[in-house]
Amino acid sequence: MVAQLAQFSATGYGRWVLAPPDDGVLVASMALGDRRALGELYDRYAPLCLAVGRRILRDQAESEEVMHEVFVEAFRAAATYQRERGSVRTWLGLRMRSRCLDRVKSAGRSRRVGLDDVAPGRMVAPSTGASGDERRIADVLATLPPDQRLVIELAYFDGLSSSEIAERVGVPLGTVKSRTAAALAKLRAALGAR
Repeated sequence: MVAQLAQFSATGYGRWVLAPPDDGVLVASMALGDRRALGELYDRYAPLCLAVGRRILRDQAESEEVMHEVFVEAFRAAATYQRERGSVRTWLGLRMRSRCLDRVKSAGRSRRVGLDDVAPGRMVAPSTGASGDERRIADVLATLPPDQRLVIELAYFDGLSSSEIAERVGVPLGTVKSRTAAALAKLRAALGAR
């Protein structure tokens, strides 16, 4: 099925080589039950999903288990993917983040996190295959003061509310909100957002 949907590209000396299928084509093939398409997406995005899982869950085996669940879920829900709402990479990454946060909250886990626990750029370092945008975001996050970067990372990676962050790092709620606002303003300015 993938081969039928993929486009061919010409190379030197008149030989034809199968071009790698577009992510959207692979998801469409998955919606039709093509397990090879699932394997192709797994090969492309398992490292990203595993990195997200390890960051949130801090456990390799549990991250692998959640990642497996995410890919099975993606296979079953492939027909619901909407290209206009985001890339396949984003679709899978957000599914992974969401399932990991669900796991953390349902398990009632509690981790004490302080500024000393967070090395600058440690949590936001892009993977070796990161896109230009991911590298740019990681670079900008690394320039934030540690207290501002921490509130952004706890909100994104751990899914904590402002009051949960205040409790976790031991600062007043107003301080968390002002650090968040300052960090978001710096991120918008640095990334050229309106």
